[in-house]
Amino acid sequence: MKPHKLLNSQILLHQKFKLATIILTNQCHSGAPLSSTPCSNIDHQQTETLYQSFSTDSPPVSTGQTLLNSIQSSQWHFVKHLARNLTPALISSTLSSLHKTPDLALQFVTHIGFTNLDIKTKCLAIAVISRSPSPKPTLQLLKQTIASGNSTIKDIFYELAVARDRLNAKSSVLFDLLIRACCELKKGDDAFECFNMMKEKGVVPKIETCNDMLSLFLKLNRTQTAWVLYAEMFRLRIKSTVYTFNIMINVLCKEGKLKKAKEFIGFMEGLGVKPNVVTYNTIIHGYCWRGRVEGALMIVDVMKSKGLELDSYTYGSLISGMCKEGRLEEASRMLEKMKEIGLLPNAVTYNILIDGYCNKGDLNKAFGYRDEMVGRGILPTVSTYNLLIHALFLEAKMDEADDMIKDMRDNGMVPDSITYNILINGYCRCGNAEKAFSLHDEMVCRGIQPTRVTYTSLIYVLGKRNRMKEADDLYEKIVIEGIFPDLILFNALIDGHCANGNMDRAFALLEEMDRRKVIPDEVTYNTLMQGRCREGKVEEARELLEEMKSRGIKPDHISYNTLISGYSRRGDMNDAFRVRDEMLSIGFNPTLLTYNALIQVLCKNQEGDHAEELLKEMVSKGIVPDDSTYISLIEGMQKVDDVLSNTDS
Repeated sequence: MKPHKLLNSQILLHQKFKLATIILTNQCHSGAPLSSTPCSNIDHQQTETLYQSFSTDSPPVSTGQTLLNSIQSSQWHFVKHLARNLTPALISSTLSSLHKTPDLALQFVTHIGFTNLDIKTKCLAIAVISRSPSPKPTLQLLKQTIASGNSTIKDIFYELAVARDRLNAKSSVLFDLLIRACCELKKGDDAFECFNMMKEKGVVPKIETCNDMLSLFLKLNRTQTAWVLYAEMFRLRIKSTVYTFNIMINVLCKEGKLKKAKEFIGFMEGLGVKPNVVTYNTIIHGYCWRGRVEGALMIVDVMKSKGLELDSYTYGSLISGMCKEGRLEEASRMLEKMKEIGLLPNAVTYNILIDGYCNKGDLNKAFGYRDEMVGRGILPTVSTYNLLIHALFLEAKMDEADDMIKDMRDNGMVPDSITYNILINGYCRCGNAEKAFSLHDEMVCRGIQPTRVTYTSLIYVLGKRNRMKEADDLYEKIVIEGIFPDLILFNALIDGHCANGNMDRAFALLEEMDRRKVIPDEVTYNTLMQGRCREGKVEEARELLEEMKSRGIKPDHISYNTLISGYSRRGDMNDAFRVRDEMLSIGFNPTLLTYNALIQVLCKNQEGDHAEELLKEMVSKGIVPDDSTYISLIEGMQKVDDVLSNTDS
């Protein structure tokens, strides 16, 4: 077997040598413009060098013309074999020679490894490839260079400028593509820095480049930066297109400046730019988003007067605005009108209506729209299922929610993080900790990262199941993972400890909130007050009420009802009514809980007549008594009977 292996290696060596000889022969026939070595000297000396290189593990040494011929004849395996021995100078000269064939230049740097090049060579390669009809390869290489983090944007810009001069290019396309790459990577500051460096070089960016930047700043909610850029564009006399004006109108709408957005239409018309459907749709959407449907309808009238037809986006915005304002019947009529004129609603429009009716609690109507969209051949989205599953959980229809999940999976829909959070929260609210944690594990296995919302739900259910050690451990785990606990998460954890009687831990968490600069709210203090009242420490609960006031947190009716209930359970009738009077003085009306607590304390103090007067008062105010009301009254009458019986005896 050994001689056979040796024979194979000899054949391979011969084949490689033959390939090198062919390349060098081609070089002699075609001439060697990049080499100063005469052709007659190449034949024996260079062939011997290549033969020696192929007979060892190290790659062969190449001249510029050898490399260029290999590229032009698409001998990529040979080029790849040469890659390790290619110097930056040789690569650069080869790229310069390929400036008229950018596609070959792209293949060349791909085969030798673009990421292995230094920044100067990379930028020359990008400059050559930018001459390709398609901007995609250049953009990809620019994004790769920026994202690597090996060079600053200033260095990249400088080297691109050097490469541009070397190729004697006059166009701004290279810098425009650099800004576009920054925008696609959402690097707004880098994009603006490039814009300023272009100005310094006396190169004016294209309007499309400026539009990319404006659009990015809009998406990033950096409206002030968008205005700074727009002013600079105006100074440089970069002529705005209708797309530019539409972006700036969107900026005004995002800032809530709807009147100025309308006025901007007149400004663009004055500059000879005609508003289009997108212009008006942007303002209509702005009005609807701000809950001003009537204002949006006025814009619709202007739009019609200009001879522009409403499209699906216009109707979708109006339907969304009406649903937000609770005008569901009008929204439904708007959908019918949309269909009458031949416009096909999309999944987003149906989801808006489904969401509206789910919030109203009208599941029949919500599911009716789901069936209608399916009947029209519009597949429900993950959002559709999420809305319906959430509504079913709110109605405690667990089996139907499970059926929806099965239907979702049968239709090839993959649950997302929102789906899992809805399911986990639903099962946590029902007290099913095992199912909730099972879904958490499934979520992680599917590669979906649990969020703060997920963990808040799990902490809540652990509190309800008296498993506070696990809740604390989970809290420590998420902090280590870098998830910042928010107010809702802290409230869930404090509630669990208060409900389980560990008030020291609850107050320690309040101190941790202060350390983490998470500002407590009335829910936080109400929970702590309820914990103190459960311990019978109503005075300390009262101190908490004063503390929350001193921190600028307004007590609500729950705060006062908590104190009234605390005094009531202790039989402190005077204190309970004093808190009631304080509650009335600041504008809070008594609730069912208020009356129940007061009736309870009156009955405890054998004030049956007064308790009956309060019962009549609550009924007159439209508050329906519940079981607790009548049980307190019955127990009060029983006590009176016992007292009378003892007196008779």
